[in-house]
Amino acid sequence: MIITSLLDTDLYKFTMMQVVLHQFPGAEVEYRFKCRNAGAPGIGDLAPFVSEIREEIRGLCSLHFQDTELAFLKAMRFIKSDFVDFLGLFRLNEKYVSVTALPSGEIEVSIKGPWLHTILFEIPVLAIINEVYFRNTQQQPDVTEGRQRLDTKIKQLQAAGHGQGEPKIADYGTRRRFGRVWHEEVLRTLTTRLGAGAAGQLAGTSNVLLAMKLGLTPLGTMAHEYLQACQAIGPRLRDSQVFGFESWAKEYRGDLGIALSDVYGMSAFLRDFDLYFCKLFDGSRHDSGDPFEWGERMLAHYAKNRVDPQTKTLIFSDALTIPRTIELYRRFKGRCQLAFGIGTNLTNDLGYEPLQIVIKMVRCNGQPVAKLSDTPSKNMCEDEKYLAYLRQVFEIPTTA
Repeated sequence: MIITSLLDTDLYKFTMMQVVLHQFPGAEVEYRFKCRNAGAPGIGDLAPFVSEIREEIRGLCSLHFQDTELAFLKAMRFIKSDFVDFLGLFRLNEKYVSVTALPSGEIEVSIKGPWLHTILFEIPVLAIINEVYFRNTQQQPDVTEGRQRLDTKIKQLQAAGHGQGEPKIADYGTRRRFGRVWHEEVLRTLTTRLGAGAAGQLAGTSNVLLAMKLGLTPLGTMAHEYLQACQAIGPRLRDSQVFGFESWAKEYRGDLGIALSDVYGMSAFLRDFDLYFCKLFDGSRHDSGDPFEWGERMLAHYAKNRVDPQTKTLIFSDALTIPRTIELYRRFKGRCQLAFGIGTNLTNDLGYEPLQIVIKMVRCNGQPVAKLSDTPSKNMCEDEKYLAYLRQVFEIPTTA
């Protein structure tokens, strides 16, 4: 079985789920799967593996949280005891997921049901699809090549840091990893070679299970689905981003203070991220558009609001490689606090073309929801009229 623990997911799934339990327990949602590189020769033909994927999801739905796992979650300062009690009773239900083969060779995956009971599907289902695909198409993976590539990355980081413990990176690679065993090997190697925690160059991992297993810091705050859902459950569309940040602050009281900046694009984010939020949140995360331009705009925005940028953290997490990470580090070091979340390039770099797969929320409470980021290819919505309305409300150019 590919997924053997419900902790084998990203921390932000739990931090968002806690908000859902406390503030939006009745929300109904729908998620859809997309393979962004489907159609490329020899890439993304997942239809032959539908039965295998379904079987793995069935296994996922047989899992429950173990006492040791619940204790690990409960020890986190921002996780509340009633949420842990709820997780002690929690099961994923297969009835909320459908996986269908399409004539094109692609697959359709739909997740539909109560947000509280479907939020934990996304990451393990993506990890399942990846691992099923690669164990069928690369039955004897070139692990030697993967280790050589990882060794090169580590040496580049060490050279850039000159033994000073920077730049620090974090593993964000669960959803698109080559496989569960390889993911753990990568993290063990990074921990050994780079050092973890305050003195090392590995800040931690988004994967809660591996954080528990390897003694690493679990990392994560909010994802796009949280702010997307606020389009349907907030007071009015134009205020949905502000509503999302305020609801988050209500739950965490200043903890987990990293705001996601690209659900409506950078300009709309900055309009809403006023002096109050600049002071309240510890920083923000980049996930689309030019990262250098984003960083400069973010630092200028803090300065404009009379907030010292050096007290704030910029997190970069969009398709990062080690060379790009080092470039960003050199541009912004000393001007603010920095963090870098690296996903696919760490956990799925053995020489094969990785699947660019996502599962995104497309509806909440019967209404369409969408992301309009600074990278148009990342947009995902099934209702063009709603997209047009969203652009109008948030003053987003049609090129976005």
